[in-house]
Amino acid sequence: MLQVRSLQEENADIVGWLEIENTNINYPVLQGTDNSYYMTHNYKKEKSKNGSIFLNADYDWNIPSNNLLIYGHNLGNGMMFQELLKYEKKSYYQEHPIIRFTTADEDAEYEIISVFKSRVYYKSEKNVFRYYFFINSESEEEYNAFVKNAKNASLYSIDATASYGDQLITLSTCSYHVEDGRFAVVGRKK
Repeated sequence: MLQVRSLQEENADIVGWLEIENTNINYPVLQGTDNSYYMTHNYKKEKSKNGSIFLNADYDWNIPSNNLLIYGHNLGNGMMFQELLKYEKKSYYQEHPIIRFTTADEDAEYEIISVFKSRVYYKSEKNVFRYYFFINSESEEEYNAFVKNAKNASLYSIDATASYGDQLITLSTCSYHVEDGRFAVVGRKK
C-alpha cells in the first residue's frame, strides 16, 4: 500500500498494483479518462509501445463498481498480460489461482473463478457474452448473469464461484485464436 501511495505522488493516475505470484505480471495499474491513453503510454506518461496495465475508465471508485476490468497488451516478449494466455492450461491455473490487487487503502486477493477465450462482438450480434462491458451491475440478476456466463465460458471447470455482492476482477488481453480475439481471467475477492 505504501508502494502505491509513493507511486501516486509520481502519477495520480496510478490506482493500484497488480501481481500474480511467480509470473511476470507485477505492474502498476493506471486509470485514465479514456481507455486509449494508457494503451500507448507507460506509468510515467511517456510514449511506449508496451503501454500500461490499466483499469477501465468507467470504473467508479465512489460506488465502488462490481468489477475491476483491467486491460493489458499481449506482447510477444512476455511483458504486460502475455502470460495470461498460459491460463489456457488448467495446470497453470492450479499453480497460480490467486490475483493480488493492492490499492493505497487495501491489499486484496482474488480467487480465480473463470478463464475463457472470447472476441469483440459486432453490435448486430445478439445473445452474446460481452464481458468487456461489465463494470457495474444494475441488478442482482445482471451480476448473476455475468458470473453464470463467465463460468459457462470457462475453458475448464473451476470450483470457486462468486455470489452477488462479491467484488470481481477481470483481466483482459488480446488473443489471436480468432479475429479480434480476447482472453480473460475472472477472479472473486477473498
